[in-house]
Amino acid sequence: MASSIHSESKNEFKAGVEELDRKSLDNDTNSNSSIEAFGIQPTKEEVEQKLTELAQKHDVNRRRLQLKVDACVVIPISILYLLAFLDRVNISNAQVYGMSKDLHMTRDTQYNTALVIFFVPYVLFEVPSNFVLKLLKPHVWLSFCIICFGGISIGQGFVQNYGSLLVTRFFLGLMETAMFPGCFYLLSTWYRRDEAQKRYSFFFASTSLAGAFGGLIAYGMNSLDGKSGLEHWRWIFIVEGAITCFLGIVLFFVLPDFPEDAKFISNNERAYIKEKLSLDQGNSYHEGKLEWRRAAAVFKDVRLWLASLIYFGQIVGAYGYAYFATAIIKSFGYSPVKTQVYSIFPWVVACVSGVIIACFSDFFFHRYLFTLGTGLIAIAGFAILLGCEPTMIHARYGGCFLVALGLYSAMPLYICWTTMNFAGHYRKMVSTAFIVQFGNVGGIVSTFIFLKTDAPRYTRGLSTSVALCAFSLVCAIVYLLYIMRENKLRKQGARDAAFETLSEKDQALAGDLDPRFIYQY
Repeated sequence: MASSIHSESKNEFKAGVEELDRKSLDNDTNSNSSIEAFGIQPTKEEVEQKLTELAQKHDVNRRRLQLKVDACVVIPISILYLLAFLDRVNISNAQVYGMSKDLHMTRDTQYNTALVIFFVPYVLFEVPSNFVLKLLKPHVWLSFCIICFGGISIGQGFVQNYGSLLVTRFFLGLMETAMFPGCFYLLSTWYRRDEAQKRYSFFFASTSLAGAFGGLIAYGMNSLDGKSGLEHWRWIFIVEGAITCFLGIVLFFVLPDFPEDAKFISNNERAYIKEKLSLDQGNSYHEGKLEWRRAAAVFKDVRLWLASLIYFGQIVGAYGYAYFATAIIKSFGYSPVKTQVYSIFPWVVACVSGVIIACFSDFFFHRYLFTLGTGLIAIAGFAILLGCEPTMIHARYGGCFLVALGLYSAMPLYICWTTMNFAGHYRKMVSTAFIVQFGNVGGIVSTFIFLKTDAPRYTRGLSTSVALCAFSLVCAIVYLLYIMRENKLRKQGARDAAFETLSEKDQALAGDLDPRFIYQY
């Protein structure tokens, strides 16, 4: 990451700023000059100066607007994803309370199959879902999906056999397909790269909170065992599903849309946000008509595949922990109720740590070393769980803390780093969905590497998680070297000639392919 710019670059920076100020915001869809100002990595002082000038130009209080955007964007979608993740992984809490026994799931792999069937529609429809999100307004599509999967979760509490459980899990995956890629896509359209990480991590912390709340709610549901003739594991699905449906209705009126359409900001605030983002990422071309050819072109980008492999390596261990942490903790010899309680604390630590690490990452405007550090912490946690004897309860429980802290801090860092290096609505829409889609294939893997027959050591699952976390770190190094080389070529002007041969429209839609766009690491 460049920390300063030479004198010639400063002249280019100033010239770009003056040119940008002469451009009309209403005509910027036909202009690709907006990132000329930041074609060479500016210093923090230069960024601050330009943003102050923009705020004065549009008569905006920057701090007040930032707080309003955080409150109206980050908090609602964090609540949304908390509910989604809660309804997704609460099956692990139900399993502790005897779900498999009551549904006569006698084969060892039936529980794992119930987990994996969720990922079939979840993986297949993530990219199409982001297209729907773009065509409809985000608050319409996301709230519709959350109300639907809340209702399905309630239905899961009334299943009477294994087949019915599989059906509800399939449709739960179908309706949750919009949540993760849709929320990340929406987040990426509101924030600059130098301010995004703590928002991404705050949002992602909702997964850790969901794990904690899941254990807490499951603990409370123990007292409802037999109430209205229903077992306590059924009440987990019913109560959490009812909460989701209620909040889904509320979120229809609260969830934000894209900055170009959002109603909670004024026109001058909208103009400021759009121009602020264009300095960092170029013109978003939000108003443009969807063209499948341009969307498909994103798949030719090597960075997309590297980012997807990074996320895949992380997600196997992450879902493995989310679905099987309760089983691992129960193997320590705890009762079902104590298992629910002890499962809470690693999630709480992961939530707090993730946000703190993200704040440091944003402060230093650096991603790679933080992803490396958190990835190594996760590997250490898996190694402790793998290497310690089942009787070493305290050491293995400590390993759970390291796994949760490492993985659930690393994943938002990776997602923010890689997705924010794509610019423009087309490229953000496709890249965000595909990275999550490809990565979630790891969810399928994770459900079949932690088998009941491997308890209490779960050697197969833990060793696979270690290997794939290491694989993720290697892919991250390749990604880092690739964008460092690309930045060097762009600063040398090696990409300019090819870019100049493009039509005016293609240049306007180039996004991060514009040679003046500098990748962050």
